Amino acid sequence: MALSHIISLALFMIALAAQQSRALQKKDLQSTYDFIIIGGGTAGNVIANRLTEDPSVNVLVLEAGETNEGVINSVIPNFCPRLLRTSADWNFTTTSQVGLSGRSIPYPRGHILGGSSSINFMVYTRGTFEDYNRYAAVTNDPTWSWNSVQEFFAQNERFTFSADHHNLSGQYDPRFHHFNSFSGINAVSLAGSPSSFGPRVIETTAQLPNEFPFRLDMNSGEHLGVGWIQSTIDVDKRSSSATSYLGQPFSNRPNLHVQLNTQVSRVLRGPLSSPSHQIAFETVEFRVGSGPLQTVTATKEIILSAGVIGTPTILMNSGVGDATELNKFNIKPLVNLPSVGKNLTDQPLLINSWQVKNTDTNDEASWNATLAAQQLAQWETSGTGPLVNGVVDMLAWLRLPNNTTVFKGFGDPAAGPNTAHYELVFQNAAGGPQPSGNFLSINTIVTSPISRGSVTLSSSNPLQPPIINPALLASNVDLKVMTFALRQAFQFLTAPVWRNIVIGPIFNLTAQSTDTQFESYIKQNTGTVFHPVGTAAMSANGAKFGVVDPDLRVKGVTGLRIADASIFPFIPTAHPQAAVYVVGEKASALIKSAWNLK
Repeated sequence: MALSHIISLALFMIALAAQQSRALQKKDLQSTYDFIIIGGGTAGNVIANRLTEDPSVNVLVLEAGETNEGVINSVIPNFCPRLLRTSADWNFTTTSQVGLSGRSIPYPRGHILGGSSSINFMVYTRGTFEDYNRYAAVTNDPTWSWNSVQEFFAQNERFTFSADHHNLSGQYDPRFHHFNSFSGINAVSLAGSPSSFGPRVIETTAQLPNEFPFRLDMNSGEHLGVGWIQSTIDVDKRSSSATSYLGQPFSNRPNLHVQLNTQVSRVLRGPLSSPSHQIAFETVEFRVGSGPLQTVTATKEIILSAGVIGTPTILMNSGVGDATELNKFNIKPLVNLPSVGKNLTDQPLLINSWQVKNTDTNDEASWNATLAAQQLAQWETSGTGPLVNGVVDMLAWLRLPNNTTVFKGFGDPAAGPNTAHYELVFQNAAGGPQPSGNFLSINTIVTSPISRGSVTLSSSNPLQPPIINPALLASNVDLKVMTFALRQAFQFLTAPVWRNIVIGPIFNLTAQSTDTQFESYIKQNTGTVFHPVGTAAMSANGAKFGVVDPDLRVKGVTGLRIADASIFPFIPTAHPQAAVYVVGEKASALIKSAWNLK
């Protein structure tokens, strides 16, 4: 019975994959296009959709990965962890991390149509009004402010009902959303398979309100507190940039061409300089699969949307970066932009699990094959059950006390007093597979880190992976924030509602452990929540630092824009996909305005 469900589902997915592949790759590759988008990821697919709204232009998307269709682990929300370290992942590895006791760790990035929106854990958080107002201040451009970008959130989000059609009252604030919007494209919803876990988390906010206040809607521009998670789930399936912006009917547009399994090596300058005597980039060099290098030319613009790792790598291989570093690899510097690849900022993640007495956790399916098959059959036949949810249940955004001395000598790294220093991520399960038992997890994240890393070239071969150093917990400040966050996780479980539930942590710490013991555990076990940003950061027009101007044009050149998470000068205090969708929508508006498109 279960096997037949799995086979029928697989055949259905294969049919969908073939349909999308025919729709997107229905034309032979031309020698020129009006616009070439490098990267069919979170922002790139937004731009492809919006530009092709004008039938007078043609657009080529070059995506290194495979189709998302037919990839069941990308379709079923709860299967998202299964995508890591597969062909849907670039399978990058970091350098040895000083802050992680010298460990190198996996560094997931989406290698699939939709990019990381097709492999992430689907959490939808916008960040705070202070995040965007800081972008506006740093770039000296008010159009990046919180109020100014609201139109782009509205164009992106289509808030929809949950799989179980439960009453959403008290779990979000409809004033800040666009329920079943006709303008929004990407689905956002609340969890669709309830358990007793969520209400217990909320009850804690009533029992410990000073430390853990309730937040009705963390996407209101103010997020401090504990609240219900919103996710990019379309009722019972993942909603990614591929399923939404490149889904039906958009994929049938005759002026849209998506070339999959295509890795870009460089962007190339044209034969002539622009009227402003700046270098004009016009051509993209790439290979399909393991084939030979070939080129295609953009008559209007190249939009580089290859992500926080891919974008600076392509820039440096193209001669745009720190001239001294490029010369080491015998790459001719065309534009000296030392900020390329610098400012890599990521949020460290520590998974912390406790054993519990209650049995309605999400653990059993990881070791009970019969139950796992039943859950899959339920999802397939009715679109209900535990698989309609992601793996994250609730979130808390919190700050260190006002009298903290942790930031002495550095200044507060958060965007403002209404923005979190750390996050608690609640799971009604262990943070990793266990052989038996029931668990909950309160995972801790440093959301406003001080540490900064880099992406640098590893060789002169443009198709070789770069050197990735996210510098996780490199600053002792970040280590102390993580220590405080973990202590607060212990404190959360002192609420009376957990008294007869929690047995104890499955890691070797207690609330009474010393800071030295906490720090040792943190360094040995912290990884990444894979939220990197910043490697091609925005700065004000005329600034001597940064990579792009506020209109996302690369400084000192023409014909080349960047639109992905690399442009953020500071990390959004969020799971950043919502902010990256805003970049895609804003870039589309900027490009359409520049070329007078419909």
